[in-house]
Amino acid sequence: MSYCVNCGVELDATAGECPLCNTPVLNPKEIERHAFQAVDAGKSGAEPFPREKGQVETANKKDLGILLSTVVLASAVTCGVLNALVFRENLWSLAVIGACAILWVVMIPAVIYTKQSVYISLLLDGAVVAVYLYMLTFMTEGSGWFWGLGLPIVVLVTATAEALTACILRLPRSFLTVALYLFTAIGALCVVLEVLIDRYIEDEITIRWSAVVLVVCVVLDIALITMLSRRRLRNAVRRRLHF
Repeated sequence: MSYCVNCGVELDATAGECPLCNTPVLNPKEIERHAFQAVDAGKSGAEPFPREKGQVETANKKDLGILLSTVVLASAVTCGVLNALVFRENLWSLAVIGACAILWVVMIPAVIYTKQSVYISLLLDGAVVAVYLYMLTFMTEGSGWFWGLGLPIVVLVTATAEALTACILRLPRSFLTVALYLFTAIGALCVVLEVLIDRYIEDEITIRWSAVVLVVCVVLDIALITMLSRRRLRNAVRRRLHF
């Protein structure tokens, strides 16, 4: 049983058009055939629906960068004004302003200046994080934690990221070699990080949790070096892991 798509009247199974409103009755499976017949007959508007999907113009990265920069700047300025005029108990706006600065620096290579060197990007990221931590010292009782722990950790992480990036870009690169560089960097980073923390808190250097991480990383590095040195083993691992 079928009904007219226009007026809803019940249709006979053999009806070619609606007896009430004269709307053509078409089998959905024959829509394309009727459309081609109409094209051959020279009729306009032959196809019942468009074949091509509409496309929206892609956003320009420069415009997107301007928009995001405006939003970040407006957020920082608004919080600064509120802190200065309304909520004056402490300098809480410094945390928001610093976070906005970090966000803006991080999105520079993505939407503002895409040709920026990755080394410069990492250096700027480390610098803005250091500035952010220094701004937080105005919200705390002193700045000893920044000079004794905060700044050294930022320098350590930034230097590790720079070295890891240089290894990936300049040395032979594959899934196995990148994993080798990464595990080596993680092991070394954890050891130096624990040394800095112990030196600041206890004035005594003891290697504990970082030793566990270092042992795991060394074992993984040995396994990776073995796979890299044995061609058959390397190819077998690649086939089984699909990389």
